[in-house]
Formats: sequence, structure tokens, C-alpha cells
Amino acid sequence: MPHHTRLLFFAGSAREASLNKKLARLGSTIATANGIVATFADLGDYPLPLYDGDAEARDGVPDNAVKLRALMQAHQGIFIASPEYNASYTPLLKNALDWVSRIKDEDAIAVPVYRTRVFALGSASPGALGGLRSLGDLRGVLELGLGALVLPDQIAVGKAHEAFDEHGHLKDKALQDKFKAIIQRLAHAAKIMRSEPA
Repeated sequence: MPHHTRLLFFAGSAREASLNKKLARLGSTIATANGIVATFADLGDYPLPLYDGDAEARDGVPDNAVKLRALMQAHQGIFIASPEYNASYTPLLKNALDWVSRIKDEDAIAVPVYRTRVFALGSASPGALGGLRSLGDLRGVLELGLGALVLPDQIAVGKAHEAFDEHGHLKDKALQDKFKAIIQRLAHAAKIMRSEPA
């Protein structure tokens, strides 16, 4: 095929020391090491106001939402590392997904970027469950709300403040291998979806 499948990795956190940013960066590193073209993005570089329908009607969609959507469109597979806030995912992530969903193509169809990409999910948390409870809600929004294809495979890194070595890799080899397998499945699924006729 003339173009490589590209994977995008980002976390639902803007915190500099975010464990989920660490997980997303690791995903990008693993992908690159395995010959997959990968990009790590920081949602902190795309600040957005809280979604407000009146503000949208008055001012339109913010430029950063348009830029974020363009970044998503440039990649066929997307991995999201989701922090857990009170047994769900973050307002930052929900707000970004919502704003991007409001952008319409020339034929006035909204959210096609979600329906034409493959997603994989992960989480990292100091808790024993590794942020696992956030992933069910996020999966529901992506699949039911936005029509996305989300892989059933997911990773949750418990006690994540102790889980990474000095190079940013997971100390648990089995968990590192599982993450690598998820990334490879994401790239494979994204390649299949990209090759399907429109």
C-alpha cells in the first residue's frame, strides 16, 4: 500500500506528570519500535472552552477542536489512555470528544472521524484496578454516542506510580507484552478499515 498505517496516542489528562500520558507515550514508543508510524499528542496543547451550544452558535467551533480533529483524521488508529475520576473518565476528555463531534463535513454530516477510525483504550492509576472503571464509560460514549469501532482488548495498569522503569517501560514484562499486542492489533484493524472501499 502506498501509505503507512498511522497510530495516534494521547491521554485524557493535561497534567505534566500524568501516569496516563506516560502510558500513551510508551504506546507510541512501542509502535515506533515495531515499525508502525506513531504520534503522541498532548491534549494540553489543544485547550478548549467547556462545550456550550450557545457559544457554538455564536462563535462557531474553536480552532483547537478543528486542529484536534485534523490530527485524528491523519491517523487511522487511535489509542486513548484514560485517567479515572470518580469511577469515570475525565471532563477534559469528554469535552474534547464533544467538541470534535460538532465539526461537520461539507455534506453537513457530523462525527464521521469517529466512524472511520479504530480505537483502543487503556488506563493507568495508583489504585489496584488501574483506572479500569473509567474505560466502560469511555467505551460507551465512543461506541454508542459516536459510532466508533473500539477494540475489545484493553490495558489497565494498576499501582502505576510504581509500574514504570526509568526508561518509561512497564516493569511487568507480561503487561508490556500485552500492551504491544494491543498496539499491533490496533494497527492491523486500522489497516483493514483503511483498505475498505468508501
